[in-house]
Amino acid sequence: MGWLRDESTLWFLLTGAAIVAIDQFLKNLVIANFQPHVSYPVLGNLLGIYLTYNSSAAFSIGFGITWIFTVVSSIATLVLLWFGSRVKNTLWSVLAGALLGGVVGNLVDRITRAPGFPGGQVVDFIQIPFNFPIFNIADSAICVVVGIVLILVARGHKIGG
Repeated sequence: MGWLRDESTLWFLLTGAAIVAIDQFLKNLVIANFQPHVSYPVLGNLLGIYLTYNSSAAFSIGFGITWIFTVVSSIATLVLLWFGSRVKNTLWSVLAGALLGGVVGNLVDRITRAPGFPGGQVVDFIQIPFNFPIFNIADSAICVVVGIVLILVARGHKIGG
């Protein structure tokens, strides 16, 4: 197992796999149990489930050009696989793995969901107040990782450790 060089690579792969598994499990659970375009309160007005299918990028940017996001996500997956196996510490491995999981979670939708490859729609279902766009676990992973990386880099940390 030459590519599984150390504990950091293991953390990278396990984190990525966990994010994809949780994301896909919850998407399938929501699809099986909720009607599209109906708001279901979970924690009053603070959190709800609102099933929708998204053919654009995060926050509905680029509506109708899903195939481009499929290509970009595929390239990002390959880059993250290359980068993640070279990270030097556990923190950066977990961050890279979470980013990989987020990218792959949405890529799975683009490949497998209607209307089909390469234009499959991403399942979004998490609703929060203030007219914030509906999102999913994969989107959350991507945004949280980007936020943490920005903070770490601003504090002088080198990307990758």
